Amino acid sequence: MREIYLDNAATTPVRPEAAGLARQIMEELYGNPSSLHRKGLEAQLLLEKAREQVADALGCLPEEAYFTSGATEANNIAIQGAFAAHKRRGNTLVSTAVEHSSVRSTLQMLSQQQNANVVLVGPQPQGEMDPDTLCREVTEDTLLLSCNLVNSEVGAISDLAVITRQAKRQNPKVLIHTDGVQALGKVDFSLKKLGVDLASFSGHKLHAPKGVGVLYVKKGVRLLPLFYGGGQEKGLRPGTESVPLACALGAAAQMAKENLKANRSHFEVLRGRFIEKAGQIPGLCMNMPPNGAPNICNISVPGYHSETMIHFLAKRGIYVSGGSACSKGADSHVLTAMGLPRNRIKSALRVSFSLYNTLEDVDHFFAALAEGMNQITRSND
Repeated sequence: MREIYLDNAATTPVRPEAAGLARQIMEELYGNPSSLHRKGLEAQLLLEKAREQVADALGCLPEEAYFTSGATEANNIAIQGAFAAHKRRGNTLVSTAVEHSSVRSTLQMLSQQQNANVVLVGPQPQGEMDPDTLCREVTEDTLLLSCNLVNSEVGAISDLAVITRQAKRQNPKVLIHTDGVQALGKVDFSLKKLGVDLASFSGHKLHAPKGVGVLYVKKGVRLLPLFYGGGQEKGLRPGTESVPLACALGAAAQMAKENLKANRSHFEVLRGRFIEKAGQIPGLCMNMPPNGAPNICNISVPGYHSETMIHFLAKRGIYVSGGSACSKGADSHVLTAMGLPRNRIKSALRVSFSLYNTLEDVDHFFAALAEGMNQITRSND
């Protein structure tokens, strides 16, 4: 049975080039980058090359890129670190109602344990954030605003450059953070041009391995670390760096930048076929904005529960999701915040593409979806 993997917003297969590089480093160039001998220097040089590759892909300085275990850790360091470092000048944190759980849970923790005043702003009906509505919540007491660059469930793209300018007009000292996990390699952006102060990224959404990510900290922005150790990553993220994973991420990021135009074109062709086929399914509803990220599609077929349809498709070798993998099957908070009716939320399917998907994959998905609609008993929910 042919496998059709369409859940790339959850994770991606590792590129052979990245996997091969990681294996070579683990087997041959295994030194600790903090060691003073030759093996340590070899590892340090590899690590700094990877940092330069990532910085080039992000549009920032190498010294502004800090390696982490992933975007969840990066989000925690950014938000908690900013709050700890700057809470004397305010305790308000502004964010959106459609953030990833690693942002939402961190904000909730700060609200419950540190008396932070958390303000969440809802999206427009198709998932986009209105800059005016979001920035209106920024006051003199606001120390940080966090807004994702690309929404992980519906692909809505935030106008971060406008949001940053407007927020800083409201309060020049406010820090702007973005979870950019779903943007790297799919959306053309530069952190310098966006003007944000903090940004989080993860390797495994970019055909790099799991367990590695990057936190961008704009030069001059002060954060307090979450834990302490040997002083690696300038003390912000102590602990021996995983050179193999960092180098794999660097290679994947470099390839993503070099091939961004071709990759976007590939995703747009797949999205175009997806929209065409979706229009042929009676009762199907589109849950994503027309100008969203080209690699993420979200649909509903009311009457067919997401979990049931996901299992039906998986038995046929087709893998999709009902939303963020971290939600573990719970109703989508993104679609709920968008104000969609319950029957659309309960039947939502997210289809997300990678470099390896084809038009045939899209066709097979819709053929199997139609088969499922004929075989699965409809629900009244």
